[in-house]
Amino acid sequence: MKKVAVILSGCGVFDGAEVHEAVLSLLAIRQHGAAYQCFAPDKVQLHVIDHLTGNEDNSQSRNVLVESARIARGEIKPVSELNVEEFDALIVPGGFGAAKNLCTFANDGADSKVDEDVAVACKKFADSKKPAGYACIAPALAASIYGNQVKLTIGTDEATAEGINALGAKHVNCPVEEIIIDSDAKLVTTPAYMLAQDILEAHKGINKMVQTVLGMA
Repeated sequence: MKKVAVILSGCGVFDGAEVHEAVLSLLAIRQHGAAYQCFAPDKVQLHVIDHLTGNEDNSQSRNVLVESARIARGEIKPVSELNVEEFDALIVPGGFGAAKNLCTFANDGADSKVDEDVAVACKKFADSKKPAGYACIAPALAASIYGNQVKLTIGTDEATAEGINALGAKHVNCPVEEIIIDSDAKLVTTPAYMLAQDILEAHKGINKMVQTVLGMA
C-alpha cells in the first residue's frame, strides 16, 4: 500500500488548514487505496482569527500542531519527524495557514520564507522526485520549494499569481475542477477554495489531484 505524508497548517481556513480541503484530501487518499500520516509544525501560529466574525483575536495564541490534531483526530506528528524515505508522496492542503504558518507568503509575498522544518521535508520530496500535490494557496509554498519555473496554479487571481511567479515558479490559470501537472517535477496543483463555491467543486479538483499524485508514485 502506498503511503502519503500530509502536512497540515492548523485548523480553520483563515488562520490554519482549510478543514474541507484537508478532509477531502484524506478521504481521497484512502478511496484510492493509499494510507496517510499527518504532520504539522510544532510552533505558535501567526495569529488567531475568529471564524464567526472574521476578526483577529489578540487574546489568545494557538499551536499549529495542536490545532492540526483536531483534523487528524490526534493521529499526527511534528513535521520535524517526517522521514521522506518512509513515504511515496506528499499532499499539502490549503487554507491561509499554508501561507501564514508553513511559509510567510501571506505577509511577505515575493519575499516569502518557508518554515525551516517544512522546507527540509518538502525539499526532500522534491529532490527525491517523489510526487507531491499542493491545493488552494499551498502552491505559493511549492513555488519557494521548487522554483526553476515549475508549473503550478492557485486558480486565476492575478495578484497572487504575480507573487508566485516572483518566487521563481510559472503560474498557469486553471478552473476549479482541474489540475496543473508539472511532469518533470512530479508536482500537481489545484485551485480548490481559491475558486470553489462549494464543497462539491473543491472535491472534484482535490480528488483529481490526489489520484494523479498516487498514479505517479
